[in-house]
Amino acid sequence: MAKEIEPKLQTIGVYLRKTDIFRIPEYQRAYSWNTTNCDKLWQDVEAYIAQDAEDPYFFGTIIIDCSQDGYLNLIDGQQRTTTFLLLLKAMHLRITEVLSSMADTEEAAGLKRSLQQSLDYIFEILYRADVRKQIEIEKDWNKAKGVKILENVSINELYKNELKNIIEARTFADAEKAVYKFPRKQKDNKYTNFFRNFKSFYEKLHTYQESNLDVLANGFLNKCQIIEIKSWQIEQAITMFNSLNSTGMPLSDADIISAQLFSNAPDGVDFKSIWEPIIRQADELAQKKVVNIDSVLQQFMYINRADKKEYEEGQLNTPGVRKYYTVINPSLLDDPMKICDKFSRILKIWNLIQGYPITKLLLKFNENFKLFLISYLFRVSEDNLSEQGVTPIMECMLRLFTLLEVSDFGFSSRYFKTFLFNENFKLVDHSYPIEAIIADFDAHISATWKEEDVIADLKEYDRNILVYLNEYIYAKEHGLPFDFTPDKVNVEHIMPASGHNIDAIRDDAGMTKEEFDDMANLLGNKILLEEDINKHIGMDWFKTKKGTLVQDKKGYVGSRFGIASALSSYTSDKWGKDDIETANQKAAKRICRFIFNKPQEA
Repeated sequence: MAKEIEPKLQTIGVYLRKTDIFRIPEYQRAYSWNTTNCDKLWQDVEAYIAQDAEDPYFFGTIIIDCSQDGYLNLIDGQQRTTTFLLLLKAMHLRITEVLSSMADTEEAAGLKRSLQQSLDYIFEILYRADVRKQIEIEKDWNKAKGVKILENVSINELYKNELKNIIEARTFADAEKAVYKFPRKQKDNKYTNFFRNFKSFYEKLHTYQESNLDVLANGFLNKCQIIEIKSWQIEQAITMFNSLNSTGMPLSDADIISAQLFSNAPDGVDFKSIWEPIIRQADELAQKKVVNIDSVLQQFMYINRADKKEYEEGQLNTPGVRKYYTVINPSLLDDPMKICDKFSRILKIWNLIQGYPITKLLLKFNENFKLFLISYLFRVSEDNLSEQGVTPIMECMLRLFTLLEVSDFGFSSRYFKTFLFNENFKLVDHSYPIEAIIADFDAHISATWKEEDVIADLKEYDRNILVYLNEYIYAKEHGLPFDFTPDKVNVEHIMPASGHNIDAIRDDAGMTKEEFDDMANLLGNKILLEEDINKHIGMDWFKTKKGTLVQDKKGYVGSRFGIASALSSYTSDKWGKDDIETANQKAAKRICRFIFNKPQEA
């Protein structure tokens, strides 16, 4: 009779030194530990080693399904196991470097022997190599490639080869060349969690002297422990996981729901080929801070609840996403292909509109707007998802969320959440026209706020989001183009807020320090400006900022933003208290008229 369960306390070294292959099953989550998680693990190990304690350090329980010959399916522990392997690879590289540079002296012999023993142990884990095979690998590194330690078949993991590419690399530089890099990302942001975490461990190990490195490697391999629970019945293993999952990161809503969809997929359907494009698209949009897979699930929940009238007008209680799909409305998951089509459509909409200037502007605001914007756009035909087609509904959201930006009330108040929850019934209704939706927003705003109060709030506004809105409205008012690249534009203080010339500039403008402190961050003193222009003139006098040489293009005269361009021909060469007050008044009136959907003044 097959064994049912086998718990065993093991050191990290013994746990990882297997002949069978660790396997991350199809329904598991992607590798999601970040450097914060790894720092916590590192600090725990470091603190434990520093205590020189006799008792081992415990890393929790790992649950393995052994029902598949030759594989150890990680039910609980995939994040830790992957991270342990990344740490061991970093140790492998660092110990190799240290041994190659250590003097061959009698005093160093014992330390070298101990480090070499740790290296041999790590080689055995990472490359299934005894000493003889290790020597062969060191002579020909190609023999280190193709050794399978951990196989990742998760439908949620986009970067399945990252761990393999890191482990198979001979040097850190080789690993960096081999891993995936996100386009248009800078510094460590261009790497996946796999390489960022590996790099973090590798850099930390460089702070260790040879003797401390030896103690750390020995301690981690031989004194840190886990409880490995093996089960030969997958249902039993999953039940234990649900009962014992108290370590590591909790499963996300998408992890739970995708696993359910995977299990509900009909025989013969390759669910991985359906789900992988969804999470790939979601990952790309998440990198741009548009939406992620969990928010897609939430957005469809809002659409479906309003469409099916699953709540009553005035009812604001919203179930958690996981509860909604698995407890309240589990039938949604009975047809994986159908609901995946819904998720794909939401992602397609965001992908289509993400580059529109008005979308980039709206993304600056409170992200709750997404839940209601998508309700309307989900009903719109693809042909009408043009910039012109989406602008009316987006401007409705801009107007309301601008009020949230300047208001003392939070989103959960009746002025925002109650209105939007009630309006959502109409947003999803194909028969309810955009003109009527605009009228609803007009009526709600006019009945709730007074123009003079809004203008007063706008005059005191000292943050940056509405600087973008002010530029958008100005461009629209003057028939000018408006667009911006988020990481290539700065909010420019016309009168500098800091810098070595600040006292002289303030005196030249005839302002006291108190007046300056009150006015420097008002809307009237801030505009949008290209980053490359701002870095040349940001601390200069107004006369210099205006730009006198057209061919130089280093002042406002070279900007494509309307307000900056207009300031290049400002009648005065000074910018002071009166100028800021006038510009602030204009900005407040301009934004207020936009909020109340009134024509701009000539």
